[in-house]
Amino acid sequence: MSSQDKSENILALITARGGSKGVPRKNIRMLCGKPLIAWTIEVALSVCEQFHSVVVSTEDEEIAEVARKYGAKVPFMRPAELAQDETPSLPVVQHAVRFIEGRDSIRLDWVMILQPTEPLRLAEDIIECLHLSRQGECDSVISVKPMVTNHPILMKKIVDGQLLPYCLEEKEGTRRQDYDPPAYKRNGAIFLIRRDVLMEKNSIWGQVIRPYVMPEERSVGIDTDLDFKLAELLMGERLDKAE
Repeated sequence: MSSQDKSENILALITARGGSKGVPRKNIRMLCGKPLIAWTIEVALSVCEQFHSVVVSTEDEEIAEVARKYGAKVPFMRPAELAQDETPSLPVVQHAVRFIEGRDSIRLDWVMILQPTEPLRLAEDIIECLHLSRQGECDSVISVKPMVTNHPILMKKIVDGQLLPYCLEEKEGTRRQDYDPPAYKRNGAIFLIRRDVLMEKNSIWGQVIRPYVMPEERSVGIDTDLDFKLAELLMGERLDKAE
């Protein structure tokens, strides 16, 4: 698996806050025999030659301990003001960039955000995103999944008691294979962003975004207990096939 460009400094950043309302302590809840965060750490470390470092940003001592156990670096504890329910991702990532650049006396080129709540991504997904970032100028590469059952054409609004199209008109008899244009949704698994877009333009997306399409079975984000059960089922099937 060779996508490494030695001229680039890329930080793999795993963001793992201790607080979680939907699924309490979900980042270290056990999933198929390992803490949830371990699956993301292990896949990042499996391609660690691509990265300057694989770092976890957390304010939680227990999460930090688990992260270190599975091989990630936790070189700082995230300030409490960057670990609130309403804290956006941008200042969390900027804090990590400033710390790593200051500590290691380097200038990063890219940051890849890997959320632990997306445990089903594979190393090949990481590699493909890196490939995309090198195919012409872009500000970011963001992983998405196809939307079929929740395509925007199915969305409606109610106006004066009438059911109307929300944004796209659905003609009677339209088959799902005829939904046009195809729709995609961010799955939260991978955000690869230029360092200068993060730090100078204060954006995680930027203007030119390359999509990386992941299959639905690798695009389960954990926000609820039901999501957790689905992830367990899919991960269990993957592990059974690997035996």
